[in-house]
Amino acid sequence: MSLAEARRCMDAGAPRVPQAHLVDTGTGRHLLVADGSRLFDAEDGLHDAFAAAMRDGDAGRMGELLRAAGIDGAPMIDDTPLSPPPVRALSLAVAQKCNLGCTYCYAQQGEFGGPARNMDIEVARRSVDLLLAEAAPGERYNLAFLGGEPLANRAVLRAATEHAAALAARRGARLTFSITTNGTLVDDGDAAFLEEHGFAVTVSLDGTREVHDALRPFRGGRGSFDATMRRVRPLLARQRRMQVSARVTVTPRNLALRETLDAFLGEGFHSVGFSPMLASPTGRDEMQAGDLEAMLGEMIDCGGEYERRTLAGERYAFANMANAMREIARGTHRPYPCGAGAGYLGVSAEGALSACHRFVGDEDGAMGDLAAGIDDARRARWLAERHVHVQEPCSGCWARYLCGGGCHHEVIHRGRPACDYIRGWLHYCLEAYLRLSGRVEIPA
Repeated sequence: MSLAEARRCMDAGAPRVPQAHLVDTGTGRHLLVADGSRLFDAEDGLHDAFAAAMRDGDAGRMGELLRAAGIDGAPMIDDTPLSPPPVRALSLAVAQKCNLGCTYCYAQQGEFGGPARNMDIEVARRSVDLLLAEAAPGERYNLAFLGGEPLANRAVLRAATEHAAALAARRGARLTFSITTNGTLVDDGDAAFLEEHGFAVTVSLDGTREVHDALRPFRGGRGSFDATMRRVRPLLARQRRMQVSARVTVTPRNLALRETLDAFLGEGFHSVGFSPMLASPTGRDEMQAGDLEAMLGEMIDCGGEYERRTLAGERYAFANMANAMREIARGTHRPYPCGAGAGYLGVSAEGALSACHRFVGDEDGAMGDLAAGIDDARRARWLAERHVHVQEPCSGCWARYLCGGGCHHEVIHRGRPACDYIRGWLHYCLEAYLRLSGRVEIPA
């Protein structure tokens, strides 16, 4: 059933014309206009005309139909690239080293292809000062800690957090903190500290014991699941200001998503999200076309349960689905997939600036350094080169403003093997949104 649904959604989500996409829920027919991610009901005659234009791949005819229906107009997103905005988020690679030996690690076991190293406190303080240099009252900022395993450099993580919190308070800025951790080093002191500062904590977990241990062993080969859960359960019990979520990297070896989702929600995680492994340094455990189709079927199965629970008035914290419902509700439309190279930068242990945490040590995403400052000329080139209108095959895809063109790091290093998966997932989410809207409140 799930694989059949995946194929149906992939077929339905295939790009036909760039301006629009049709969604038929069985109880109504609807049109998504790509510009502005706007949803409209389509009465039968107009729907049939839209369907004919799409069947023929006739973008010109589709444009005429949109004009006749009064839903065209000046584009909300044009070809002009974003000018480099103020930086509002930084991620610090406080520890470019890790105690795990994950099979697919984009950071090459945390070291990003170089020697293991810790960020020193001066680099961390200068990073915080860069982030908050021009902070004004009420402005929002985020400081994230990644690695490697950031808790391998606990002292600097805590000192940087306290420095940032004090500086933000003096300036009246609104500062949030986040950390991505493998969970194996968390202690009671960390739990108290993360709760005190209201961290958003993401724990990397790849499934229940057997599959997690195969994908995320300690460097000596021993499985890490039991150690992770033993350390993380006290965090889960303390959630008040902090929120602890699980992030699952999906490979061909851990495709039982519903089992994983239900197990982690049962443990008390605030939410659980899935992300396909598309680009690993060695190519190991990368998802191929058949794997992505299987993953989509599993995602739809999880989504079906989300729909059922939501209609029953229950919380079912499937992060991918909840995020999609919010983005559709607010009409998210964007020319980039994220803030990388724009309002968000990564900082290496030595103080090099990059487009995001995944580009640490990667010249493709170099954006200056703390000594010389942010390279705004490089950022401007990045934003011009990465705009969805100059990406192919994005320019002809109806989903381009919901997707934004895909993770920059994955696209640069592997291309776009997941387009059919992404469009299939978005098609299902549009159907689900239309089934749920009007029956439950969907927050924008």
